[in-house]
Amino acid sequence: MVETMLDFEAPITGLRKKIEELQKFSATSGIDVTDEVSALQTKLEQTIKEIYSDLTPWQKVQISRHPARPYTLDYIARLCPDFMELSGDRRFSDDKAIVGGPATFRGRKVMIIGTQKGREMKENVYRNFGWPQPEGYRKALRLMRLANQAKIPIITFIDTPGAYPGVGSEERHIAEAIAVNLREMFNLTVPVISVIVGEGGSGGAIGLGVGNRILIMENAYYSVITPEGCAAILWKDRKYAPLAADALQLTAAKLKELGIADAIIPEPAGGAHRNHDEAAALLGDALAAQLDELCAQSGEELKAGRYEKFRAFGCFEEAVATGAEE
Repeated sequence: MVETMLDFEAPITGLRKKIEELQKFSATSGIDVTDEVSALQTKLEQTIKEIYSDLTPWQKVQISRHPARPYTLDYIARLCPDFMELSGDRRFSDDKAIVGGPATFRGRKVMIIGTQKGREMKENVYRNFGWPQPEGYRKALRLMRLANQAKIPIITFIDTPGAYPGVGSEERHIAEAIAVNLREMFNLTVPVISVIVGEGGSGGAIGLGVGNRILIMENAYYSVITPEGCAAILWKDRKYAPLAADALQLTAAKLKELGIADAIIPEPAGGAHRNHDEAAALLGDALAAQLDELCAQSGEELKAGRYEKFRAFGCFEEAVATGAEE
């Protein structure tokens, strides 16, 4: 796969190329350039830290879509090696944009469900570019009901720009499929943890997002609409997507501040796409901590807590400022 370089990553890429050139020069000439390489490595690490500590919302959206970023199956392979994928919604077909099945996570039986993108064009077409269709949500619901019967926790990984809006999807009632998932997830009596690992766009995300805990990766986003969609509606032009990203308050830090996200999962230096193993380890630690807490609760407590959590979204208090001029 061709390496993708984001615009704001140009200084990082430039330093990497200089390091590679020095290493090749040393190998062919026999001249020791260890000190020079070490100095550039230090500068590279500092540059990554500086750039990634001050990202704009739009830049975070770009990182969340990075084609080298780990996807659901990448995390599953590292966290749950005994994962067994189950297919089909028992009504229409098997949606490859959503994968799921039982697995063992750090000694605990779980049901893992997540949206899945592709990297190469052939795989992207196979996965419908990560846009789930009605049968995908119905498959997910079938697996969640199975987990509820087996009394095992449910973990959902969310990475989608939204549900597929095509004619076939509408004919098979995509809105109804998502709505039923929302209703039924509120009735589950097992722990549900939803993790936004990349894109968390629109109803496509919320269809798997009714969790007792909502976790979000540091450079992921979660929003009612993609920035491009918002820009097309408000400004009639997708070029205003960066402005829309600012207005939507979709970053992990802002979502945590608003009480939407319960915890932010840190990413390796330079983003999860630079180190899949470390990203998976950080995600696994966050999941383990949440599962330990949730599994100590009864089914009714889990159900009631999930309901109260979502009922509290969007509640604000207003107060009159003191000392204001009349």
